[in-house]
Amino acid sequence: MDKEQLQLPENAQRELKDGEEYTPLLSPQKDYPEVTVWSVCIGLLMTVLFSAAAAFLGLKVGQVFEAAIPIAIIAVGLSSVMRKKNALGQNVIIQSIGACSGAIVAGAIFTLPAIYILDLKVNFLQMVVSSLLGGMLGILFLIPFRKYFVKEMHGKYPFPEATATTQVLVNGEGNRDGAKTLLVSGLIGGLYDFLISTFGLWAETISTRMTAWGAALASNHKIVVKNNVGAAVLGLGYIIGLKYSLIICCGSFLVWFVIIPLINLFGGDSVIDLMNTGITASVASMSAEEIFATYARPIGIGGIATAGIIGILKSLGVIKSAFGLAINEMRRKGGDKESVQRTQQDLPMTIIVYGIAITLILAYVFFVFGTVCNWWQAIIALLIAAVIAFLFTTVAANAIAIVGSNPVSGMTIMTLIITAIVLVAMGISGQTGMVAAILIGGLVCTALSVAGAFITDLKIGYWIGTTPAKQESWKFLGTVVASITVCGVMVILNKTYGFTGPNALVAPQANAMAAVIGPMMNGGSAPWALYGMGAVLAILLNWCGVPALAFCLGMFIPLDLNLPLLVGGIVSWFVSSRSKDKAINDARIEKGTLIASGFIAGGALMGVVSAVLKFANLDLMIRESAWSEPVAFIPYIALIIYLTVASMKVKKA
Repeated sequence: MDKEQLQLPENAQRELKDGEEYTPLLSPQKDYPEVTVWSVCIGLLMTVLFSAAAAFLGLKVGQVFEAAIPIAIIAVGLSSVMRKKNALGQNVIIQSIGACSGAIVAGAIFTLPAIYILDLKVNFLQMVVSSLLGGMLGILFLIPFRKYFVKEMHGKYPFPEATATTQVLVNGEGNRDGAKTLLVSGLIGGLYDFLISTFGLWAETISTRMTAWGAALASNHKIVVKNNVGAAVLGLGYIIGLKYSLIICCGSFLVWFVIIPLINLFGGDSVIDLMNTGITASVASMSAEEIFATYARPIGIGGIATAGIIGILKSLGVIKSAFGLAINEMRRKGGDKESVQRTQQDLPMTIIVYGIAITLILAYVFFVFGTVCNWWQAIIALLIAAVIAFLFTTVAANAIAIVGSNPVSGMTIMTLIITAIVLVAMGISGQTGMVAAILIGGLVCTALSVAGAFITDLKIGYWIGTTPAKQESWKFLGTVVASITVCGVMVILNKTYGFTGPNALVAPQANAMAAVIGPMMNGGSAPWALYGMGAVLAILLNWCGVPALAFCLGMFIPLDLNLPLLVGGIVSWFVSSRSKDKAINDARIEKGTLIASGFIAGGALMGVVSAVLKFANLDLMIRESAWSEPVAFIPYIALIIYLTVASMKVKKA
């Protein structure tokens, strides 16, 4: 293959025509270096470094950055410096192993710090086992669905993060024109976001509150429009496209322009405490954001859960075929295996089935000896964890495939609530019940986080042409290393800073989990009416043919992060529809995807740098002024113009 011409095939991101096949960059008929001493060692090194960094910064600053893109950039750079030949397949393995860091971190720090917040007695080994077993289940539950998500649904999902990471890996391998475009856009996007997050030269979010009428509207009627002006989010919207970004925003519009104002209108001066958590503020005294977090977001959680169950029901054929394959493979003798193309080789289904069984047995033992459950209670706890993790695995994968964001915190809150209700009904409550619920929730949370992140790795491998079985095999080792590293960092941070009291670590997600589980283990309840509303809405959306998961994701994710997706989607539609020549439109959308990927990569990399500076207490922020938001329009519009104009400057192939 000619390195100078290395680029993804033109049908990589569109739906295939009847009879058309996708051929990846690395030929399925050839073998390439993938799992080598170099790729495994560097991958594990990245796992340790990024697990520690992500846990450290996520708990201290409250930001969890995505590690996949920075790791891909480092892998490409190291391979170039070391002059590695045939480095593309090895770089995919480095990225795949290293990406365990971000997935395990999200699963662990969203739940386990609640142990310290609630002053519970849990040791280091219990935390490691909870994260490790969750990570193993996430991998094992997802593998049977790999072909469905990455092959059968080819071109139907945008996979924004996988797209950006793939562009980094491919163009870093030798496509000079693509590499130049990616580098320039990465520098522009990175510098742009760095100036916002580190120096605050202009506001990161613009809202209607900047005007007098907007402030009055927000105060009196709780109606506010907000938009994040970051380059990375704009690039994400471009890759997602107009269709899904519009559906996502419709969910946000329903919440912010209809549901929140109605709650304010009918709630008024009433104090509504649906979970008995001690809320004393009236609805009217809350801001639109507080109403969203307290009352509107749970509707989105109910919708996401129901949309996930609907997705499972629709995928029963896929599940049935996966089970059928497992039974057939287990009956088949060793020498009677059908030949499978290298790029479609998964781990044998027998290994998956036995792996799930062994992991569930270990989880049962963990629930008996690592929590306060007796043998009967442990069986119920195991059923809860296994069923929810399995059901929501496809929800996590769908969410990542559509919007690049995993609503794992919402699904984990639902898990904690269900777990708490069942445990209380079985006579486990108070502090002992909290320990059991959090460890079970941590297992499920990590499983969902790992499953969502892993589908990105597998999609990258599918586009490039690596061997899925090799990615799947070495993902387990990365999960072990990441689990030990993350929990070790958590213990050290608790001893150094603590999670409660003055100058404590932020840990916002874990505090939210603690706020849910504490009251429920002491006689509280759950906002079932709100969850029910979301469930009914998801059913109606599905009946009307609207993608319910994308819509409900919009209800769960804040408006300021959804609106820029629509802006990016509009730019994507514009550049791909200005010419009557389809070839030119295709070239424009492809170049725009490369530029948008650069925005995401640059923003992700600079986000890490900015977080490190904040952790080091290097405050370089300029004092905010009344002009911070109006001024933000100027660079934001300039960025949109650059993305549009640069994308349209192409020559017909």
